[in-house]
Amino acid sequence: MLLGLTESLPSLVEAKFASAETSSSLIFSPTELSIIRTSSGIPASTCTTPPLPNLANASQFQLRFCPSLTKKPIPKLEKPTPTPKKHFDPFDNPSPDLHITDIPTNAPTHLLVLNKFPIIVGHFILATKTNKHQTHILEQDDLETTYACLKAWSQDQGGDGKQRRLFAFFNSGDHSGASQPHRHLQFLPVENMRDHEDANEWDLLIDLILKGEQCTREQCAGTASCVLDSNIPFAHFGRRFDGEPTGEQLASIYNELYGLAKDAVDGFIAKNHNEFALHPTEGGDSPISYNLAMTTEGMVVLPRRSEGTMLKRPDGSEIGFVAINGTTLGGTMLVKDQEEWDVLRSQRGKLDSIMNAIGIPRASAAPKAPSSL
Repeated sequence: MLLGLTESLPSLVEAKFASAETSSSLIFSPTELSIIRTSSGIPASTCTTPPLPNLANASQFQLRFCPSLTKKPIPKLEKPTPTPKKHFDPFDNPSPDLHITDIPTNAPTHLLVLNKFPIIVGHFILATKTNKHQTHILEQDDLETTYACLKAWSQDQGGDGKQRRLFAFFNSGDHSGASQPHRHLQFLPVENMRDHEDANEWDLLIDLILKGEQCTREQCAGTASCVLDSNIPFAHFGRRFDGEPTGEQLASIYNELYGLAKDAVDGFIAKNHNEFALHPTEGGDSPISYNLAMTTEGMVVLPRRSEGTMLKRPDGSEIGFVAINGTTLGGTMLVKDQEEWDVLRSQRGKLDSIMNAIGIPRASAAPKAPSSL
């Protein structure tokens, strides 16, 4: 797919971001950053494999602290009216100050718009032109347009002469960290995720997964083309792209990974009836919550059972609920409270509890054929 842009995608995003920040149309919130590990030096610590012997080469998580986001405006509660007010949709006729462009330019199906409250410079969003559901299965044009943006970004070199990269992620379902019902995927420039010196040796979690081992048929429910990182205890399913995938190939890969994710959820619920339940599917909603991540190298799907977990003090009192969305697959998470920030940096076991709470234990993935859509 050709986007039909008159200038490079990074140039469009950077120019719009600069003008929107100058006019206060967006509110950029700088963050403090710390690189943290779980107790075994991997994204979660309860896996059955031994700890990595060289923690310098182990995967790491970015922990970002942004107390200013606690002041993010929230809608005022208003008295009920006989006619309910229409839900505000930020992607329906978005502000010109945030709207980047419609794509593809010859027959637009999607639009690009800046995130109004970014913590990463250049955070932008791909939304459908018509209001489609976030909880429905992604369509081929969603995936094809996402890949086209990833590709367009990588074709432009940065000021340092290095190839640029984008990280794309998608949140679907109550347990995924999704915040808007209008279908959208999000993009973070990887070079801007390395905005602190501490992040120089950090890598996207999806990169580590895609460099992982080929699944056995038992691990990936009879599908040997899937890849995973055996050090991660929760179920995740990845596919490396063989060259530049077509729209049909992207849809096929997505359907395969989604089917594996649903089977993992079904297998877990069968053994843990009281843990959680499938979502209602009236109107075409997906029965599961999941995150999807994509780069030009491949795609990963992570089935979810929780949006996060409550951090607690040694006496059992609550510190706060830490939620995490599709940025999990980017190897980054955000907190807004000072005590949460302090605890997660000083106690590795707390990061373990978050990682263990959000996904499906890999051992629960049922070895059966992938679900059909």
